[in-house]
Amino acid sequence: MSEIINHECGIALLRLRKPLEYYPAKYGTAFYALNKMHLMMQKQHNRGQDGTGIANVKLEMGPGVKYINRYRSNSSTPIIDTFNHIYSKFNDLQKEHPELLKDVNWLKKNMAFTGEVFLAHLRYGTFGGHGVENLHPVMRASNWITKNLVLAGNFNMTNVDELFNHLVELGQYPIETTDTITILEKIGHFLDEENEVHYQKYKGQGLVKREISDRIASDLNIQEILINAAKRWDGGYAIAGMLGHGDAFVMRDPSGIRPAFYYYDDEIAVAASERPVIQTTFNVKAEDVRELQPGNVLIIKKDGSIDEVSFTKPLEKKACSFERIYFSRGTDKDIYQERKNLGKLLAPAILQSINHDLNNTVFSYIPNTAAVAFKGLIEEINTFCNRIKA
Repeated sequence: MSEIINHECGIALLRLRKPLEYYPAKYGTAFYALNKMHLMMQKQHNRGQDGTGIANVKLEMGPGVKYINRYRSNSSTPIIDTFNHIYSKFNDLQKEHPELLKDVNWLKKNMAFTGEVFLAHLRYGTFGGHGVENLHPVMRASNWITKNLVLAGNFNMTNVDELFNHLVELGQYPIETTDTITILEKIGHFLDEENEVHYQKYKGQGLVKREISDRIASDLNIQEILINAAKRWDGGYAIAGMLGHGDAFVMRDPSGIRPAFYYYDDEIAVAASERPVIQTTFNVKAEDVRELQPGNVLIIKKDGSIDEVSFTKPLEKKACSFERIYFSRGTDKDIYQERKNLGKLLAPAILQSINHDLNNTVFSYIPNTAAVAFKGLIEEINTFCNRIKA
């Protein structure tokens, strides 16, 4: 890699796999998905305090009805601001027509953020702009439902100039040189190509244009799109996306630099940057939450089917040390054990640095995320003392 990787962010994706009527019947609210997204974002607050964004795709909406909603905030309390904005519309409805809050079909047609597929992002940036326009999710809009693309990611590309120049070679005229827009347009280019391949195929079979659109929505090959889009990518990334018709995906860099985890059952499919977020939001066991393997993509199709497949060859795993030591929550079982072991490994050097003078040494730690490593350090020093006593 030619440049350093500069920041960490958080992502959360949720797909409802049951009809919308199922959730109020079981959980007593039409806002099950929205509430879970709110909770996942709160639980990843450590991953982003510079801004947040959330987007929602509604399945099977007719022409003339908005089917993608998005809101982004860079306020001093972005999560609060985001959900105050969203819930305020429902609070107004509660005052005038409370019975409609239980009608999921009316809500889906008339209110924002009431669909089946959600994508959220928390930004933690150490460089670049901090305006709302710099926040994820970002969108590539089209009148063709299968060409709409919504992206959010925890990534830095180390060869942005090369990728930008390749877009220019393809005949594009990008309006920005940032890695976010470059990746958006890179995936968008091959999404357009995949649409065109299917369009020409079905046109040759004599299908009318409306039928062709429906067939494309069923047959888009997300794996092939991402194989082509990611061929020249160099960097660390966990990127999640939604297409206008309802397909969704999460992809992870081949070196496993950025983290990504997922879980699914017959009700939901969910992905996030950290395992404990999924565990505690959905009350599932750690062993039921899967790590997305490096070089793989999790694909959730419009019909709800799920698969983890390869889009590039995996490389030697190089998990981000900043992520493991500091950034992630220590409640993850692997992160906890790693940090404890790191503290343990510090013991010999620290004992040597104080000349083994424990009587005149005070041990402490800073910041709070160092507590687990501190525990490992103290346990190892106690072990050393017990050996001396023996």
